[in-house]
Amino acid sequence: MADKINLKNVSIVLNRPLYSENVGAAARAMRNMGFERLVAVNPKDFDRDKALKMATHGASDIVNNMHFSDDLKRTLSSYHYVIGTTARLGGQRQVIQTPSKLAKNLVSLAPENQVALLFGPEDRGLSNEDIRYCHILANIPTAGFSSLNLAQAVMILCYELFIVETDEEKPFTPRLAGRHELDGMYDQLKDILVKISYINPENPDYSLNKLRYFFSRIQLRAKEVSIIRGICRQIDWYGKKCFDDGRKTGRIDS
Repeated sequence: MADKINLKNVSIVLNRPLYSENVGAAARAMRNMGFERLVAVNPKDFDRDKALKMATHGASDIVNNMHFSDDLKRTLSSYHYVIGTTARLGGQRQVIQTPSKLAKNLVSLAPENQVALLFGPEDRGLSNEDIRYCHILANIPTAGFSSLNLAQAVMILCYELFIVETDEEKPFTPRLAGRHELDGMYDQLKDILVKISYINPENPDYSLNKLRYFFSRIQLRAKEVSIIRGICRQIDWYGKKCFDDGRKTGRIDS
């Protein structure tokens, strides 16, 4: 029997959507493909009536049950795997897959992990700061003109996740580290790497992004995050111990 994605574990997260009508149209696309969980982060002047009109009666419950948030980082903290969408390529936008390839990889991941599909505002998409919260990015191939309506992009991603199935033997993916666990690890890594002069203190996030890409490919579990944080604590402790020992012996001025 072919395996499919557990859609109940997948949420659509709209970050700073500009138009209520697009939120409603996205809800309608979700209902077409069997998705139920919609989150709106800092929507601009949200008008429920406009959204409901575009959602139609069939998807009105998705709009009415939609979760609202004013903080993207906090919103994503409860997810184990975050997929960002982007029309732009290159630069800081690494680890990019097509929706169809991404869908196949989610078959083994979604059963035990909460997944977020993250979409940016209609006028400029996700910012470089936004994509730091993503494990991977999805890009929808187009014939030159890459600008898609928000609801169109939601439909394409949802469609690919809905239809995918595989008979291939894929390794079971256990629960991954949550977004809040990873954020804590990255904050601790940044602090310790600045202290040991490994990254530039003037722009630490630029250097840290390379580590983010590296760890995103590995798909860390909670226990592995705990190990990395333990190593950071030990490095910090040893550095302070060496400093204190140096002061006691006179090798370092007080």
